[in-house]
Formats: sequence, C-alpha cells, structure tokens
Amino acid sequence: MNKRILLATSFLLVNFFFGGCIKDTVTKTYTYTLQRAIYETKPAVRESIKSDAPQAIEQPGKLVVQGNYIFLNEIDKGVHVIDNSNPAQPKNIAFIAIPGNQDLAIKGNTMYADLYSNLLTLDITDPRSVSVKKIDANIFPSRSYGGVVAINGNQVIFDSSFIVTGWDVKDTTVTEKYNAATWRRLDQGGVIVFDNCPYCDFAAVPSTSSSGVKVSTGIGVAGSMARFAIVGERLYTIGNHESLQIFNITNPQAPVPVNQIYFSAVVETIFPFKDKLMMGAANGMYIYDISSPDAPVQVGLFTHAESCDPVITDGNNAYVTLRTGTLCNGTINQLDVLDVSNVMQPSLLKSYDLTHPQGLSIDGKLLFICDDNAGLKIYDATKPDNLQLLKTFSDINAYDVIANNGDAIVVAKDGLYQFDYSQASNIKQLSKLTLH
Repeated sequence: MNKRILLATSFLLVNFFFGGCIKDTVTKTYTYTLQRAIYETKPAVRESIKSDAPQAIEQPGKLVVQGNYIFLNEIDKGVHVIDNSNPAQPKNIAFIAIPGNQDLAIKGNTMYADLYSNLLTLDITDPRSVSVKKIDANIFPSRSYGGVVAINGNQVIFDSSFIVTGWDVKDTTVTEKYNAATWRRLDQGGVIVFDNCPYCDFAAVPSTSSSGVKVSTGIGVAGSMARFAIVGERLYTIGNHESLQIFNITNPQAPVPVNQIYFSAVVETIFPFKDKLMMGAANGMYIYDISSPDAPVQVGLFTHAESCDPVITDGNNAYVTLRTGTLCNGTINQLDVLDVSNVMQPSLLKSYDLTHPQGLSIDGKLLFICDDNAGLKIYDATKPDNLQLLKTFSDINAYDVIANNGDAIVVAKDGLYQFDYSQASNIKQLSKLTLH
C-alpha cells in the first residue's frame, strides 16, 4: 500500500528576514502537488458496494478467472467484471466499487475481497447484481486507511465515520502566515489524513441473495501475484505480509476465522497446489503442508537473495521470479527453476537471466513469464533445466498472467490482453481490452 500523509496545511517553518528586522507576520508562498482525500461516510460506502455501470480500466491489478468471467482488480478502487464468453471480444460489463481493494478469490458464486482492513464476502451469482453477505472487521490491520483528523485551533477531533474512497491530485499554491516571534501558524486549520485508521471497521451488512445464472461451481483461477488462495473449504489469506490467516468457508457466504500462522519473513504471494501452499517471501520460497487444513505446517524452504518472488509449481518443479526495484530490496532479475519432487529439500536446477520478471503461469509444458517492459515471454518447459524461448510479445508491459485451457490472459499497464496458445507453434493475440 502506498503511504500518503496529506497535510491540507503545512507546518514548515522558514526563517525570513527583511531589512535586518523581523516582521510581526511572516508569509511563505509555494506550490506543490496535493493529494486530497475524497471521503464518504461508512453507510455511503456500504451502499456503493454493488454492481454498477462499467468503468474505464485505469490501474489494473490482480485477477481471477471464473467460468466465462474475468474479475479484474482496479487497485484500491474495486473490481471490473468482464464477460469473456468470447475471448476475441471480451466485454467490460460492470464495476463493483470496493475502496482499498487489492486482492480477491472466488469459490462458486462467492467472492472474497479485501476492503482496506476488512474481509468482504459478496454473492456474485449474477455478476451484474452482486450483493454483500458479510464484512469481517480488522482482518488485515496493516491495510487500514481512512478516518479524518480535523484541526480546529488547538483541538484535535477524530471522526471515524468516514473512509477514503479516492484521491484528487493536483498542483496547489499555498500561502501560510506565521507569527515572526513565535513561528506559530496564524492561519491554523484544515484537515490532516493519517495513514492508519484503527476505528475504520465495518459491521456486517445483511443482504438478500441476488438472482441469475450461476457464475461457476468451482474455484476461480488466480494469478501468481495472488495473496488469497482457496483450497477445498478453506480460504487462506496473506494480509499484512507476516501471517497466514485461515477461514472455514464450508458455508461460503459466512467465512469463519479459524487460525493464524505467523511467519519470520515478509511473505508476498501464495500459490496452492494439491495439499501444499507455495509462498513467495522476501528471502525465499516456503512450502506448507495443508493436509490438516486448519493447521498448516512448514515442510520445505528454499532461500535466495533478498527479493520479492511470485512462485508457481506443476508439482515436480517450482518456478520463481526475482526482480529489482521493489520494497523487498531485490538486486537481481532472474528466473529460478527448482526441483520440488522432494518438498522437504527443494533444490535449484537452473537460473535464467531476465529483464524485470513479475507474474508467471504454466500450463502443461508451456511457461509464461511477464518480463515487464521486455514483454510476455513463452517458453517450452519440457526440460526445465533447458528452457527454450518459443515466442516473445515485446510490445506488452506485462504484470501477471493466467494460462488456462489454451487462453492466456495477461494484465499489462495498458490493458488486458488475451492469447490463443492452443497451438504452441502458432501462439497469437486474440484481443486487447484497452485502458480508459
């Protein structure tokens, strides 16, 4: 989460001398970029969590494919609903406003999403008419964001009935006046937004079920950047990077928290495979056994240089991308291919140099890697220790990819791309859903 500390009034003190004398009043004028928070009341936010008219895709994030639908996160704003019945002509059909949303997972007709510090449960039976079933408060405390601190003279008032729903960014010229002797602000006032809001918890919202054709009965396919994963009747979430939270979703629309496992490292991503969870952390790849769903046990660890690292696996091998320029302080850009046939002792098979790799996916013997501005790269992974580059789409600044049944869906900075890879010798672009 980007941290924003916004001062509608500044407390910068500037010594100002004029003609060797200190004036009674000192004035300072300057221009800076102001990010002004846009607030809504909690009831208004609750009312807005519904399917609305489609909106332009501006800052795409993570995605989940469920049946004929793509659910694409708009970072910190909500989820786009895309009808993908025809991958050559996807249609943006609705938008679900969820302030602070970055992660999502789907089982059947139920979506789970973060709403800042809260876990939101939605009925998506009819994607054009979703409804809120439950909101669990303070599940991800490090994702809190909202509330208002108003300054009125020396009185500080905290109002937790508001939550940040957006930002108005513009250049602003500010003139401030100070008492020259005490440097006390003479025009004290305005609003300060702090990065945490410990009282921004939502109560559960009762709602009736919507009607329509079911999305699917299975579990949605997520990308490699996911921090939510569903295995059977459990939802596993990584919210504050340092813990795994487990929810019983036997009743999908009423998740029940059952356990929390703390890590010794900063964990970024989670990838389920059979009875295992592969988790990418700043210092390596962790493997957890979830044979006992409520009590995961670490069974393997592969350490690497400090770096954020999404990870995927086909059961025999794991593929891990490492990159620079992140909060994980990475210093290398490469793909590590690991032998995980013995999960208790994963070992490195080979490393491949890349430009700035991010998300990745594998289907059969085809490996897809999003290499940022170097494009989407597709490899023949028949021999993991000797990958063969089959195709590069170099005009795509790619972030994450889901390869499923011959259709590769790629999230990029300028849109949502789809590729037909049903014939490995003739991989071709099907469509592009552009931004804005």
